[in-house]
Amino acid sequence: MTGVTVPEALRQQAIWCKTFDSPFTAALCETMADDFEAGGVIAHLTRNWPTHPIQDALSLRLAGALHAIVLSEPDGSLAQVWPRGGSSWSMAEAWPVASATLRARESWVREFLKSPPQTNEVRRSMGLWPGLCAAAEAFEGPMDVLELGASAGLNLSMDHFHYDGGTWQWDSPIPGPRVAMSTQWSGPAPQFPAHASIRNRGACDQNPLNAGKAEDRLRLRSYIWPDQPERLERLNAAMEIAEAQSITPDAGDAADWIRGKLATRAKDALTVIYHSVFFQYPPQSVREAITLAIETEGARATSAAPLAWLRFEPGGILGRTQDGVGMTLELIEWPSGRRRILADIDPHGRFVHWHGA
Repeated sequence: MTGVTVPEALRQQAIWCKTFDSPFTAALCETMADDFEAGGVIAHLTRNWPTHPIQDALSLRLAGALHAIVLSEPDGSLAQVWPRGGSSWSMAEAWPVASATLRARESWVREFLKSPPQTNEVRRSMGLWPGLCAAAEAFEGPMDVLELGASAGLNLSMDHFHYDGGTWQWDSPIPGPRVAMSTQWSGPAPQFPAHASIRNRGACDQNPLNAGKAEDRLRLRSYIWPDQPERLERLNAAMEIAEAQSITPDAGDAADWIRGKLATRAKDALTVIYHSVFFQYPPQSVREAITLAIETEGARATSAAPLAWLRFEPGGILGRTQDGVGMTLELIEWPSGRRRILADIDPHGRFVHWHGA
């Protein structure tokens, strides 16, 4: 194992969970850290973890495994002590049951821990959809979108959602299931050009999930923190939309995939590449390859077939000073070469400070 210990990773995740309003998951991570140091089941499962436990989000893998058991066995003993739908909880009651469950399901838990978490946070669209609309303002033709690191591609349906920024609202004209979300919005209201709509949508992920498969739906739900039922409600609605549209991201390397897509992109449309909380995870060589592919295509962009790159990422990855755990929403456009910081935004979309397009 490298650098950071498992207990250190668990306690760091507890701090982040407190910041993001999940006291239960914070308490769970702290308890798992204590259990590791006491030589308990967490030490048994993770003592020989071969790589970086923070980068691997090992804490969320462990929490997700327990939540998956709760969701799949709603009448089971673990579900009786886990928060559900905003119910109260006691870690003193929950952990002994959780510890016994982890021991009883060791083989299944070890298999679950092999896959990295895929949160697919739907409320990130509070920034992504206004960002796409900002890219569409100067081009009245169709818009094709390509998402990198899409997991199950739930945010590809962002034009189907309902948005409430307090001082403004936008409701999708597209019939069907409805995802409603709100945020603490500051700054001017975003613009939503009447012509802005998505014609074609595509996505890739190294390990894509499919909202049409029960096992993938369970995995997506399991990573939602159990004391945040409103997030689970949004996820369920977004999965319903994705399943209805038969959205299935392609499996593959992001750099290879985007090179291929850009080589064959339409010459009558605005193409927007976007991603959210993705760019810090690939190796530097992959980030450089993605950047080169997009900038090379950007140099070939025309007013009839413009290109845009929308990035919802930590400021440090984008060359800005990193301010805590907040994210930056940045838009780069070609052929103009214009580069704009559209917003400062919470990773879960809880608040947005819009700078204006």
